[in-house]
Amino acid sequence: MEYTDLRDWIATVRELGEVRDVRGADWETEIGRVTEMVHHADDGPAVLFDDIPGYPAGQRILVNAIATQRRLAITLGMPADIERRALMDEFLALTEAGRAIPPRYVKDGSVFENVMTGDAVDVLKFPTPMWHPDDGGRYIGTGCVDVMKDPNSDWVNLGTYRVMIHDSKRVGLYISPGKHGKQFQDAYFKRGEPCPVAIVVGSDPLLFLASTVEVPQGVSEYDWAGGIRGEPYDVVKAPITGLPIPANAEIVLEGFVKPGYTLPEGPFGEWTGYYASGTRAEPVMDVKAIYHRDDPIMLGVPPQKPPWEPHKYREYLRSALLLRDLQNAGVPGVKDAMCFSVGGTRLLVAVSIEQRYAGHARQAGHVAAMCRAGAYLGRYTIVVDDDIDVTDINDVLWAMATRSDPERSLDIIHRAWSGPLDPAIQPGKKGHNSRLIIDACRPWEWRDEFPKAIGPDIETKRETRKKWGWVLDGGSVAPKRNTVLAGAGTKSRAAKTAATALNQPLADDTSME
Repeated sequence: MEYTDLRDWIATVRELGEVRDVRGADWETEIGRVTEMVHHADDGPAVLFDDIPGYPAGQRILVNAIATQRRLAITLGMPADIERRALMDEFLALTEAGRAIPPRYVKDGSVFENVMTGDAVDVLKFPTPMWHPDDGGRYIGTGCVDVMKDPNSDWVNLGTYRVMIHDSKRVGLYISPGKHGKQFQDAYFKRGEPCPVAIVVGSDPLLFLASTVEVPQGVSEYDWAGGIRGEPYDVVKAPITGLPIPANAEIVLEGFVKPGYTLPEGPFGEWTGYYASGTRAEPVMDVKAIYHRDDPIMLGVPPQKPPWEPHKYREYLRSALLLRDLQNAGVPGVKDAMCFSVGGTRLLVAVSIEQRYAGHARQAGHVAAMCRAGAYLGRYTIVVDDDIDVTDINDVLWAMATRSDPERSLDIIHRAWSGPLDPAIQPGKKGHNSRLIIDACRPWEWRDEFPKAIGPDIETKRETRKKWGWVLDGGSVAPKRNTVLAGAGTKSRAAKTAATALNQPLADDTSME
């Protein structure tokens, strides 16, 4: 790895020219607005906010960190110009069973450069933004890593669960039903005991990434991410809870969530693009201590209407994990999978197969809809033949429109795993939803009689894009042989336009360098 913590990661990405510095944006409205803008820009840069009015210079917020393929590759320790399928295959290789490396306990770390306990605890010390205008409060936990431990074993879980500030010493902790952290919390509450929690607000992007994807049951994200790094994470024992926290974390809130102690939490604009969960009573964490580095950097990952930052990197990672789940379930002939960002990488999924027997497409569809990577809050699963490029939503929808027929091509799964964030389920009835499996393959019984499709195959299209993609960028002359062609790391016209816009003043008192 070219980095050991968030600061090293920023320096590495800055050398590639992919970091923009914004000075003077306020926390009330402007940071949220700029973040929404870069989240929805193709190849948008990582943005580091500083000089936030009302707070000391040096207290910074990083957003849009791993929203591009290049920055995702760097985060995983891969070449910046690696292609999609190679990235997915290498990611799966790096996360094979047996590669996990447990963290290494050290006696001290830079996270303890500043310590607040007792009356000195003040969560409001940090420039937490109001991410969306209609949020119920300021959310310090968006790009956070919440550390919790199973009370019945040594399993330490790292999850990204949203954290709202109630006041200087209390924060709300919302965890969706069924998530590992929720299971741990409920186990403590069943015993009548407080649940210890350490909220890391500013970890390196790999550890954050690990806390947002489907890591196997019983495996700590510390171990899983250590396997990708090829070396253990340095952790220190949190003084009050004893939980392991990253030695070089930027900010950590430590405390307890008590059974029966709740306050209204939300609403909060969520990953579906809606305020779908409203305001409810949720557990409250009493913050017993805060630890932070000098000039701390918060990692901000506020949800937006899809696609936004996590959806962009999960298109690669969740698609890879879905492929693994299909293979582990014994489904043969699976060629590719795509968890589309427009559906939050959950609500719309496509799988391509080489059909081998009657019922093969239905098997692949049902497994994809209900396996570990696809089970939570899914909606539509489309199965296509292997001549369809699952990364191209137009190709997938063309196959669905021309090869499926409603009376023979649709299956519905009832009472599947959903939750309070599902906008399509009526309030008061949330918890379950249904899944639609769409068999968009050539019908098995007469597949050889099905009309032949026009156009090149997937590989030919990719090779054409590599060699001739410069035509799409508006050029009239082919680039020199040693020039990187479109499709292999160059920025699109939209990205260049966005980059130009991001170098313009954002407000009278705001400038970007």
